[in-house]
Amino acid sequence: MSNAVDSFGTSYSLKKVNENNPIVFIHGVGLNKEIWTPQINFFKDYTTLTFDLLGHGKTPLKKSNLSIKDFSDQLFNLINELNFNKIHLIGFSLGALIARHFASEHNEKLMSLILHGSIYKRTEEQKIIIKNRLENARTSKPSTRISALNRWLSEDFIKKNQDTYKKIYSVLEKNDHNSFLKSYELFADYIDDESIIKKIKAKTLITTGENDPGSTPEMSKNLSKLIKGSEFIEIKSGKHLCSIECADDVNITFRKFIDKNNGQS
Repeated sequence: MSNAVDSFGTSYSLKKVNENNPIVFIHGVGLNKEIWTPQINFFKDYTTLTFDLLGHGKTPLKKSNLSIKDFSDQLFNLINELNFNKIHLIGFSLGALIARHFASEHNEKLMSLILHGSIYKRTEEQKIIIKNRLENARTSKPSTRISALNRWLSEDFIKKNQDTYKKIYSVLEKNDHNSFLKSYELFADYIDDESIIKKIKAKTLITTGENDPGSTPEMSKNLSKLIKGSEFIEIKSGKHLCSIECADDVNITFRKFIDKNNGQS
């Protein structure tokens, strides 16, 4: 595993196994590239790339205004600098929104697309909830991070995996607060653009946790109806961070889809 920074300032980790069809992972808001550790360890025979989004981890945010396209352009610049011709792209939560945008503009770069824990058309109640969470997040109190982790992971998992819990809490705690808020505002205020979604031509899998309160299975099912030929799989007993809590199930699900579409554009 090599850690480096590209010419645009993006911090990334690259595990190079071969020259063909790397898997690129995009994390969610407030997190960083380390959140994908269970997947990097699992995909031993694939080249994998993780990176810190603008204003997250070790990647600075230099812009005053931020858009989903800025994140998409960040990814495009990174894979071009690494000379990746085609990739398998996996986006989680905010990362799924970025992946959707990237796929709508750069279909020629994609072998496959996985949208994991993606929002789609929040209900009025869900809009109020996310707005309240945003206001609470502005305070940067520890309770807001505890509340997030309690939504993302089951109570039983937290009790039995305190080291993992503390590590994720630490990631949330170390965020530059102003940069985090800009990303969270973008996520909270996001309005789905169906014209963007309908431009997605890549082989697409949509997954979410059975018990994810913010990116519900119903959202994913409805999103799947808009992307021609896409598949939907619900991760049993999973919450928002089921890529960690239900890593085995998630990894196998991802693997089957990527293997099936490796070498097919």
